[in-house]
Amino acid sequence: MRSGLLLTLALGCTFLSTSHVVAAGDPGDGSLAARYKADARRIIDAVMAGNDAYNKLETLCIEIGHRLSGSPQLERAVEWAVAAMKKDGQQNVRAERVMVPHWVRGSESATMISPRRESLEMLGLGRSIGTPPEGITAPVVVVKDKEHLARIGKAAAGKIVLFNFPMPPYDPERGAGYGQTVFYRTNGASLAAAQGAVAALVRSVTAKSLHTAHTGAMRYDPEIPKIPTAAVSIEDAETIARMTKRGIEVVVNLKMEAKTLPDAPSANVIGELRGRTHPEEIVVIGGHLDSWDVGHGAHDDGGGCVIAMEAINVLRKLNMIPRRTIRVVLFTNEENGLAGGKAYAADHAGEMKNHVAAIESDSGIFQPRGYSLECENDAYEKVALDQLSDIVRLLSPLGPMDAKLGGSGADIGPMKPEGVVLLGHRVEGSTYFDYHHTAADTIDKIDPVLLSKNVAAIATVAYILADMPDRIGTPPTPDASSH
Repeated sequence: MRSGLLLTLALGCTFLSTSHVVAAGDPGDGSLAARYKADARRIIDAVMAGNDAYNKLETLCIEIGHRLSGSPQLERAVEWAVAAMKKDGQQNVRAERVMVPHWVRGSESATMISPRRESLEMLGLGRSIGTPPEGITAPVVVVKDKEHLARIGKAAAGKIVLFNFPMPPYDPERGAGYGQTVFYRTNGASLAAAQGAVAALVRSVTAKSLHTAHTGAMRYDPEIPKIPTAAVSIEDAETIARMTKRGIEVVVNLKMEAKTLPDAPSANVIGELRGRTHPEEIVVIGGHLDSWDVGHGAHDDGGGCVIAMEAINVLRKLNMIPRRTIRVVLFTNEENGLAGGKAYAADHAGEMKNHVAAIESDSGIFQPRGYSLECENDAYEKVALDQLSDIVRLLSPLGPMDAKLGGSGADIGPMKPEGVVLLGHRVEGSTYFDYHHTAADTIDKIDPVLLSKNVAAIATVAYILADMPDRIGTPPTPDASSH
């Protein structure tokens, strides 16, 4: 999950700080909540009575599995998603070709060989280069952060640098400390190489661990030599750090077959519920179909894809066809390139003025908490937030919700400069980074009831955004007709 803000957003990224919050309340006369109260209840009741979301997710996770860009599994997932949406009766279903990065992990290991021989729990970081066949064997120097590394300077030369930067515990107000921690996963290799290090290890980006390594994307500074880099579990990072603090030299052998192949063909998958009066105007909902090459990619982001697919499926079954088109987009290559999100914005540049809003779900399948919103136009953003705050009141049967300003999603981010109102589908995030980018992100971690709640929330919000008389972000016209 990339560079700068987009990297921070990718991997979960609705955990950003916010500047304004409007809590849910009872709908009043004349409001969007009053106008759509009966529709919202109808959608929520229908979803919670039964839907096909869990079956879809189980098929994706169990029959296909993890889906790294360039892999045969991702292309099987593209074919599956096209077939599933056609079977559901969606319109204009297609796969839009995208060329994606093709990084291959290969065999890998990290072994402490002194002061004792012990296997370390590790995962190579996406886009890393590999090691020679015999691996790299060197003493480990432990640093907390870039300032610590700068202080020791060339003492890191010829060593393996371990960044032992802990992720803070989840805070209900501030969320996860992902942004500050992922910096070392992204930039650690080049920071270490600048001081002459031969390899870099990073403490996994999580606050809690049961000896589990967390992978993710890294990037190289083009002005600095490339060195291999991998994540190790919290437990192994702490063990090495405690040994070195006691004056014990730790020597590690790192072996990685990682390599980057030429870009490979993939696709964004699209399906629509066409609008009844303004089909040319579009509300996008979706997530990313690719995942890392461990686990099932259930929370990240199979669940986000499935809730979007099932949202329009439920609306179609209820014959609730909004004024505008709801377009499901399952983006490819979010995790290590954002090729799908960039390609979608470029391929649809001619119709971007007709994109009313876009909603992304990429924070896992937990209790829904509401929506964050951003827009390039500040005036539209304020109006849109007020309207969204009105809409989320209708989600109260699913639990407490609110609307706030904040980040939306990495895949829909390229639409922001075009003035599209972007929404992030927010969930309770206290345990998301326990599973994030690990072999533990599997279907058994998904609660079917919470999956249904997320389907109900996104179906309701998407329907109202697609059906409200005026586009979100524009003040309502006095003579707006009833729906």
